[in-house]
Amino acid sequence: MAPGFEEVRAQFEENFAGRGEVGAAVAAFHRGAKVVDLWGGIRDPRRGDPWTRDTLVLVYSTSKGLAAMTLALAHSRGWLDYDERVVAYWPEFAQHGKDRVTVRQLLAHQAGLPVVDEPLDHRHLADFDRLAATIAGQAPAWEPGTRHGYHGLSLGWYEGELIRRVDPRHRTLGRFFAEEIAAPLGLEFYFGLPDDIPAERLAPIQASRTLRTLLQLRNLPRGMVLGFARRSSLTARAFSNPKLRGPADLDSPRYRAVEFPAGGGIGQVSSIACAYGSFASGGSELGLVAGTLDELRRPPVAPSRGDHDLVLRVPTAYSLGFVKPSRDFRFGSGPSAFGHPGAGGSFAFADPERQVGFAYAPNRLGYHLHNDPREKALRDALYRCLDRVEAPEAVGGRRSLA
Repeated sequence: MAPGFEEVRAQFEENFAGRGEVGAAVAAFHRGAKVVDLWGGIRDPRRGDPWTRDTLVLVYSTSKGLAAMTLALAHSRGWLDYDERVVAYWPEFAQHGKDRVTVRQLLAHQAGLPVVDEPLDHRHLADFDRLAATIAGQAPAWEPGTRHGYHGLSLGWYEGELIRRVDPRHRTLGRFFAEEIAAPLGLEFYFGLPDDIPAERLAPIQASRTLRTLLQLRNLPRGMVLGFARRSSLTARAFSNPKLRGPADLDSPRYRAVEFPAGGGIGQVSSIACAYGSFASGGSELGLVAGTLDELRRPPVAPSRGDHDLVLRVPTAYSLGFVKPSRDFRFGSGPSAFGHPGAGGSFAFADPERQVGFAYAPNRLGYHLHNDPREKALRDALYRCLDRVEAPEAVGGRRSLA
């Protein structure tokens, strides 16, 4: 813990004392230096084992931000143009009128592909050629570019195939991330958990009991909850393939082992913060170029018919695989911030204006679309600390949008 950031520790302790935390970690980087690295509580309540420095945890859709980093790196290397049509890299994608969809539209959840109709399971997901053929043949649910809707599970499979197509070595997204981002930065984060990781390092996800889950649904958007209740809705269909009993099923050995870029990343929370810290500070260690960083900082462009999300049923903002600050979810110091929240309460982001990378993840599932009280208390405390430790002339009176 760097001097001046003690308030983050106090809020982390309060999470355990008053907000029902079981086990968790939080980390932050500022101007390339680690200023927060905290972990605590119980890793595995069944055994009573403590959360330690090297504990790994599933972070659900917070994974999407790290997956999007692979495409940003491909863009920096000149392999991928965000404004090119997807079919330029992947001709089979053109089926069902998708021939005009651009990479930018796909990564902004505007392609109309939140649903995969062909049933999937962990074996299907591990067969990359078969999976690519399945998703290339999917018909869009709306005219691409006119609306957007959260591609909650499917986005990562499309991203993974794009990486396989544009990478000269045709690596999978998980392998690309391991070799081109994790290795240079010294991270431990996986898309597809290696067999040699011992179970004693993993923090099993703690699902809520049915009654508690029902009570917590009030924290989710009403339209989203009603959508889940109607099996034919886009909301229900977007999250029902592969068929799971609940979010904790993604933490089972069969799904941990496969690459699941949209929701199955597992790693150290400090590694996630480090990756975002690198992007927030220029990404020189990774060879990111100024043009790519400018793209990531740009405000999102809403689809032609507005920012109402057809899956989540609330206004949302997406760009290049990341969530951007919006009227309902403000984070960072301004519109240049980018990141991604995950089911259960995890969240990580980059704030280029303040050169901040932040990450938090728990093992007890919370039920908020974003702004889980445990996470938000830490994020708000971090920015209060930043306002105190940064020189007034550098801050210029700015305040977090959290």
